[in-house]
Amino acid sequence: MARTPSQMIELGTEAPSFSLPDVVSGETISLDSFPDAKGYIIAFICNHCPFVQLIRHEFARYGREYTNKGIAVIAINSNDIQAVPDDAPDKMKDDARRFGYNFPYCLDEDQSVAKAYHAACTPDFYLFDAERKLYYRGQFDETRPGSDVPVTGRDLRAASDALLAGKPAPEPQHPSLGCNIKWRPGNEPDYFG
Repeated sequence: MARTPSQMIELGTEAPSFSLPDVVSGETISLDSFPDAKGYIIAFICNHCPFVQLIRHEFARYGREYTNKGIAVIAINSNDIQAVPDDAPDKMKDDARRFGYNFPYCLDEDQSVAKAYHAACTPDFYLFDAERKLYYRGQFDETRPGSDVPVTGRDLRAASDALLAGKPAPEPQHPSLGCNIKWRPGNEPDYFG
């Protein structure tokens, strides 16, 4: 199983705007869909990746808890669905229902949003403050497939709590680790060097 780390872009980076279809509701979702948000989680996930499968129950729980606290949660699948049919919209909709996602699960079919965020892996998490400045990027917690570490979402929860409390961004921040985003042939981004 290939392990790709997240890019760890610079804190303070402004959230790139986007407009994507939520496969569950059929609505078009953007950051402006949540004008009163106290923060924004942009999570690059998918259905087939073992790293995402390991955390999805706890990530769904995180979504239920933190949307109630004012953080907008938006999940995005940027994988090439031709290459990975398990990540197609109908399967995304099934996963959202099965695992209780109360947040939009959007399809980034042309992969432009993943590129704008410098997303590299699934899962890859970005927490922005109310002004849409990057406050945290990195792992959900330190659990990995095959490890005995319980799935808690500790890192993302701690960052979210600190943001809501008006505290400085937590340090250190650790890269997420997961399956690489499945880029369409010829569409690989240039930020991998």
